[in-house]
Amino acid sequence: MIRRTILAATLAALALPASAQQTMKIGLILPMTGPSQSTGKQIDAAVKLYIAQHGDTVAGRKIEIILRDDAGVADTTKRLAQELIVRDKVAALAGFGLTPLAMATAPLAAQAKVPMVVMAAATSIITAQNPYIVRTAQVLPQPAAAMAQWAAENGIKSAVTLVTDYGPGLDAETWFTRKLKEGGGEVTASLRVPLASPDFAPFLQRAADAKPQAVFAFVPSGQGAALAKQFAERGLDKSGIRFIATGDVTDDDQLNGMGDVVLGVVNAGPYSAAHPSAVNKAFVSAFTAANPGMRPNFMAVFGYDGMELIYKALTKTEGNTDGTALVEAMKGLSWESPRGPMMIDPETRDVVHNLYIRKVERVDGELYNVEFATIPMMKDPAKAAK
Repeated sequence: MIRRTILAATLAALALPASAQQTMKIGLILPMTGPSQSTGKQIDAAVKLYIAQHGDTVAGRKIEIILRDDAGVADTTKRLAQELIVRDKVAALAGFGLTPLAMATAPLAAQAKVPMVVMAAATSIITAQNPYIVRTAQVLPQPAAAMAQWAAENGIKSAVTLVTDYGPGLDAETWFTRKLKEGGGEVTASLRVPLASPDFAPFLQRAADAKPQAVFAFVPSGQGAALAKQFAERGLDKSGIRFIATGDVTDDDQLNGMGDVVLGVVNAGPYSAAHPSAVNKAFVSAFTAANPGMRPNFMAVFGYDGMELIYKALTKTEGNTDGTALVEAMKGLSWESPRGPMMIDPETRDVVHNLYIRKVERVDGELYNVEFATIPMMKDPAKAAK
């Protein structure tokens, strides 16, 4: 009897790891509270939508999302990532709402050989921090270079850059300045606003005093409404100075609340809720039905595509969740996204996608970024230049 009990217990113990291996845990670290909570809520909603549409089992693996809120604080992100890797034994990490959060996690993920799918953070150097990082978010040099190209081609010869003073902002400043100069223009002043508790008013006054033809702006998703409001309060919109930007500023999630001050603002980005493809129309319809009162923004699509990437890679490995195997499977993958065609550059592990030049217009009573020009399948200019 005792021998039979021991045998049963041994067989049960041996069965547990095999059963556990059937689940693929993904640690999703997002700023669900704090200044960047719009990013977190958009990505979380998109991840839930993707799983609802595609099921929670891939190649024999049940997908389990473990959501953690870092409130946009890098030390918290690092602690949560450590817990997810060591205690929860996740097969992948995802999310990362801001560059400092991704950078804080990179060494941990490299040591553990756990893939990091970056769904928001946009500084060019992120993917160089460890070989297990793959990005479905944009890279800031892309919209900055696209916007400068449009500006130079449309008679803008002098501009002031106004960017948030951290990685993506510096990328935006560098690549807008470089490409405008290549097109025969000049940046006459480069203004950098603190990331924490920004007050745009004094910087906008300096921009007005410089009397450029245009102000080119980048701020993180969620801060565009305050910038647009203060741009109007300072009278820059009536002084003949054009307001041009990356699409982060005219974020779909907040665009309707910005009001008429942003009508006519030309901006560059990889996704608009008004993108006219059938794939995007279906995505917007499903997203708004699942999240009443929300309109999907570019962060939502980056998160949705992050799940597409994971599902495709897991299918390709036939359920193998080894970190190295998953990252190798991700390289070179391509698909039709709500943003348009996209692929993962096999060399840089960064996204290659269309960049659209858009203008804010009123459509059926609502404000949208309406696309009017396309730069097809743009790589990260910062890496292409090396």
